[in-house]
Amino acid sequence: MTTQIAGHLLVECLIAQGVTHVFGVPGESYLAALDGFHDHADEIRFVICRQEGGAAFMAEAHGKLTGRPGVCFVTRGPGATNASIGVHTAFQDSTPMVLLVGDVGSDFRDREAFQEVDFQSFFGPSTKGFAKRVERVDEAARLPEYVARAFATAMNGRPGPVVLVLPEDMLRSAVDAAPLARVEPALAWADPGGLRELRQLLLAARRPFVIAGGGGWTPQAAQALQRFAENWQLPVGNAFRFQDTFDNHHPLYAGDVGIGINPKLAARVRDADLVIAIGPRLGEMTTGGYALLEAPRPAQKLVHFHASAEELHRVYQADLVFNTTMNAAARALEVLTAPPELPWSDWAQAVHADYEANLVPQALPGPIDMPAIVQCLQKHLPTDAVLTNGAGNFASWMHRFFRHHGLAKGFKTQLAPTSGAMGYGVPAGIAASIATGRVAFTIAGDGDFLMN
Repeated sequence: MTTQIAGHLLVECLIAQGVTHVFGVPGESYLAALDGFHDHADEIRFVICRQEGGAAFMAEAHGKLTGRPGVCFVTRGPGATNASIGVHTAFQDSTPMVLLVGDVGSDFRDREAFQEVDFQSFFGPSTKGFAKRVERVDEAARLPEYVARAFATAMNGRPGPVVLVLPEDMLRSAVDAAPLARVEPALAWADPGGLRELRQLLLAARRPFVIAGGGGWTPQAAQALQRFAENWQLPVGNAFRFQDTFDNHHPLYAGDVGIGINPKLAARVRDADLVIAIGPRLGEMTTGGYALLEAPRPAQKLVHFHASAEELHRVYQADLVFNTTMNAAARALEVLTAPPELPWSDWAQAVHADYEANLVPQALPGPIDMPAIVQCLQKHLPTDAVLTNGAGNFASWMHRFFRHHGLAKGFKTQLAPTSGAMGYGVPAGIAASIATGRVAFTIAGDGDFLMN
């Protein structure tokens, strides 16, 4: 085994995990790693950004598009705090992400050295809104272990961000360790007994409704979801800013369940006698301020599928819960046998008709016709184009009038922060273009554009 500096080993560990792009702002605290990126430039690209917030947004967008952790590398103190907006977005959006932070040397630690921050306190799980895990790597020989664990943690259960803190002197030290093999996410399957109970709930229902979204979806899972909906003739609404989960052109599509929801759709959700939530957290935006589904005990029968056991029964006391990943959930649901006739076919058709009617714009004052602009985009953008936006009322025009073809057709096409972070759209669009080579279109308000 060849001895090398730890910064080079770190880069090799990232390559072993399948990382092709790292987004960041160079800093003196991790020069040894930057040297490693230079040596391996034919295998991995370090994308230099102007500000760490934008770099973190790019990494988060990359994670959304690929399903593997997007990687951001920043320096200590201000670099890490600037990147925190992307970490928070990854947490709320359930996106796999790894933030690497070059830190003060071990010999200066705990003296409030230049730009020193206690990252465990700043990003740690105790914040209940930043990272799933924060670890400091003090022994260079254990870098492969820490990197592999970071990727596993970021992908397993509810996907989210992990922070690895890397002391400057550790990255410069000599080491003879080798990278560990690529980590794949674990699948958690739905309980067969629970699926039988779900079938009974469906057979007893008259106005069932599916809400799909959250992290962890793949094209294969979206295809299985579509077959489940078709088998049972279930209307499907997409959760807030996960509008590409289910094909918006499908005759069972109900619309987006989020900010500015179609009032008729809101009434349909409230009037449903069975709601099946597959993947979303059922947070404030998707539930209309916890009004479409009343917390903690909704009037509707509620079945909740989620990858995190901690999320189930967190806000809503559901009638039936499944702690399962989306691939496994959708594949289990698609083979759930439906009866020959279903009593809610007219209900499903009416829900879709409400969605179609909401696509017809009403007359508005002023010289700018936003629905017409969105229709123009719909006509001229390729079907696999990636649309990105940050936060602001401008985004509501895209949410209402643009029709995503959906993951079932093989491509993720929406990148939008459920965290409501301004400044997300432009970095996400750049990352989408870099990662996929597809057309990326960003819509941004003036303030949103100036953020990054």
